[in-house]
Amino acid sequence: MISAALLLPSLLSAASLPKRATTLIPKTAFDSTANLEQYFVYNYPWGGTTHNGGARMDKDHVKISTPGTLTITAQPVRGQPPATHAGKQIPINYLSGAVGARQHFTVPSGGGLIFSGSFQATTTRGTWPAFWLTAVNGWPPEIDMAEWKGSGKISFNTFNTSSVLSWKDVTYSNPSQFHDIKCELRDVNGRDTQVKFYMDGAPQATHVGKDYTGKPFYL
Repeated sequence: MISAALLLPSLLSAASLPKRATTLIPKTAFDSTANLEQYFVYNYPWGGTTHNGGARMDKDHVKISTPGTLTITAQPVRGQPPATHAGKQIPINYLSGAVGARQHFTVPSGGGLIFSGSFQATTTRGTWPAFWLTAVNGWPPEIDMAEWKGSGKISFNTFNTSSVLSWKDVTYSNPSQFHDIKCELRDVNGRDTQVKFYMDGAPQATHVGKDYTGKPFYL
């Protein structure tokens, strides 16, 4: 029984800015399994199959359903060993899937990055789809370019510390439809990075990531 799905079609892309924009992950990345595996790894990009939620990642829950669309599903399970995060055990109630980019992404001084994709994401209670960037070395930085936490809303978050963050929650209408997400990261002073969030072409929030410039991210 499949309880939830996250669909990502071929609009997913990452491009660097300025001077001449370079596409880092092309729109063809989801055209085939071979293309997917050229740019992404299964499960979390830092290694491992669990994080801070009640799901264990599993390759079989990541599929190219049709050329151009990546489907990630979640399935209720019983009897899984618990995950451990921050010294605490977390019960595993789902098998699900994740992919992480093979490369790291860094906002250079005077430059920037744009991440974009089109998503059909569930808002079912108990699910937690996310499109996010997190620090390769330590934590933060973290940018949740789109996060759905089973509340009927979509969240846009930027963490400067675990207690100092900027966020905006927006009602996520028509979750059965695809919605376009874009996140623009631009260096502002050689240290800090401006983060702009968009949904369906409309600006949603503007944050500043303190000391984000020059620090590598996982996607």
